[in-house]
Amino acid sequence: MLCLFIYDLEGQKLNVSTDRANMKFDQHPKINDTTYSPSDDEGIPPGSPQRPAYAEAFADIVERRFASRRSFLKRTAAVAAAAPLFSVAPSLFVSRANASPTLQTTLTFSPISPSTADELIVPEGYRSQLLIGWGESLIQGVPNLDTNDLGILLTHEGVRRQEHQFGYNCDFTAFFPFPTSSMRTSIRGLLAVNHEFTTSALMFPGWPGDKNPSRAQFVQDHPPVVGLGKAAHGVSIVEIRQSNGTWTFVKGSPFNRRVTGSTPVLITGPAAGHALLRTASDPQGRQVLGTLNNCAGGKTPWGTLLTCEENFDQYFGNYESFVARAETRGGDSMKKYAAFHRRIPLSKGLSRCAWELVDERFDADKHPTEAFRFGWVVEVDPYDPGAQPKKRTALGRFKHECATTVVAPRGNVVVYSGDDTRFEYVYKFVTDSIYDPTDRRANRDLLDSGTLYVAKFNDDGSGEWLPLVYGQNGLDKAHGFENQAEVLINARAAGDRLGATPMDRPEDIAINPTNGKIYIAFTNNTQRTGTQSTAQGRDVSADIDAANPRRQNNTGHIIEIIEAGNDPTATTFQWEIFMLCGDPKAGRLLASLDDAEVGNHDTYFAGFTDINAISPISAPDNLAFDQHGNLWIATDGKKETSLGFNNGLYAVPTQGSDRGHLRQFLSGPRGSEVCGPEFTPDFQTLFACIQHPGEGGSLRKPISDWPDRDGRAPRPSVVVVYKNGGKSKGSRHN
Repeated sequence: MLCLFIYDLEGQKLNVSTDRANMKFDQHPKINDTTYSPSDDEGIPPGSPQRPAYAEAFADIVERRFASRRSFLKRTAAVAAAAPLFSVAPSLFVSRANASPTLQTTLTFSPISPSTADELIVPEGYRSQLLIGWGESLIQGVPNLDTNDLGILLTHEGVRRQEHQFGYNCDFTAFFPFPTSSMRTSIRGLLAVNHEFTTSALMFPGWPGDKNPSRAQFVQDHPPVVGLGKAAHGVSIVEIRQSNGTWTFVKGSPFNRRVTGSTPVLITGPAAGHALLRTASDPQGRQVLGTLNNCAGGKTPWGTLLTCEENFDQYFGNYESFVARAETRGGDSMKKYAAFHRRIPLSKGLSRCAWELVDERFDADKHPTEAFRFGWVVEVDPYDPGAQPKKRTALGRFKHECATTVVAPRGNVVVYSGDDTRFEYVYKFVTDSIYDPTDRRANRDLLDSGTLYVAKFNDDGSGEWLPLVYGQNGLDKAHGFENQAEVLINARAAGDRLGATPMDRPEDIAINPTNGKIYIAFTNNTQRTGTQSTAQGRDVSADIDAANPRRQNNTGHIIEIIEAGNDPTATTFQWEIFMLCGDPKAGRLLASLDDAEVGNHDTYFAGFTDINAISPISAPDNLAFDQHGNLWIATDGKKETSLGFNNGLYAVPTQGSDRGHLRQFLSGPRGSEVCGPEFTPDFQTLFACIQHPGEGGSLRKPISDWPDRDGRAPRPSVVVVYKNGGKSKGSRHN
């Protein structure tokens, strides 16, 4: 998803004290008259006493830059209310009245063909470059991972290094420009990257397999793999810059930071301190170690990262033993724990990674409340390395895929999120208080108070946002909810009670900057069989409906919605299907969905019907918009849902005569998922993550050696793509 920021275009001065952080002034870009060069003091590790001075000084710069926008925002307030995303690009400030209904495409690249090659492919005239990958050290004094010596990962030294190295399986990316009065915001800034999970078969020599019972013995023989796994999760924040057409990350920058599965994280909002969040090690229920399975995310208007915890359930084992104990001899508390776990069930026996054998907090039988402390949206300030991350419980607990933010006309901040599981729901959160664009600190806890809603898609194309509020619509003691905290902790069950619409894996959500329409990706649902089904701890209809019109939905779809009055705080909306993904030549290419019975292989591309011009696509996942309102779609198809070719990145116009004309822009290497597309503010650079290259293989039987080649283990990595006027079809190194 794409969420950009308005910066002051008037060039107002900042009088920053240069002595305060011992900053040097040489060849680096200036923040007005003051040059700030964090890379001049390379080698300052996280937590060192020197770092707070940098953080404090730069926090003031950020604060003043936001404050300096006051007059600019006053002049553009009316337009900004209509355009839900913020950008330095004036072309984004286009009212709906000025959008031409006959707009021709602004996509000028020549689409590539689907591929099964073990390489990254982009169109002619574009260049791809590796920016940073798993195991690269963020600080001086810690070496990069040598993929010829993965045995280091089985040692405590490997754990120590991974805590300061770029994490594994990168997913969401967010670019945070350094605040400056010039248009140089697109060549230097901070890149925040999620690390969703670890692929043990491609990391640990001798790993027996995620489903092999002997993995228990492997973990017991090599206990450091648990610490290594936790250290490879979470978030990496790195300073990056462009020079002479090449992007690099700044090793040793004081902004470089890891947030891992062991980092202390505050719990804030209505659920903080609730009994369900208390543990023996945290009897107050207000601080948890780590953030896990960080999938997609978002950026707030005040310049912080929102990172989302998704499939956290896979890290907790022995759930079946706990349930049996709770049902036979447990007291009221244990029975309540079991009831609240029912809608997000944990691993019955041994978990996938078997962490519980070394770190018992992941043993659900011994610590049944620990898992309630995961499944939240976590806010991180990338500009302040000393700021503690915070789990914002007001946004609800489920398998969050994204946290796409927008400022509503009245100033409330709205956060959209999908619950990425078959037959789960779409949510949005509306803050009680108003965003203050002139005082960054005033927004610090804005996400701790507001209303969480869940979506109901009616068959007539209308929709409702149903409030998940304690005491309303059956969310009360009679139905298992004691207070608002419990509604949020058990948000899925609250959605059940209100009659929300079960969807086909709600993934990313993006907002069109030109007209405010909202797009939601639904990756697939191979279990929509037309009968009643048991899914995630409850019985649910697996039949089709208007919003999920295809049985055995292997290839997924995208829905477009318009909030009532184009106001994100509205409680009603209109919706239509924008795209039924797939291969248009494999079934019928539908020109309309009116009264059409959709077959398993039928496709629909917003009414576009040139069958030879449409790129086949499967499993839409992450979404982003460019400044012209073109939707960019990254895919995550597995073997049975990929149409037989590698995942990629696609672009499609959403308006005008070319609406629905989908074209493939990028193809990833074998086994990889392409995710996290993100543009710089000038839209000249595209960042994307290549996650789990080589998945489906192992160190013994590899299917990929991207990007290092020569038979080395594949490395999840962030790539940069930009136009260079030359020919690029991918190579052994890009």
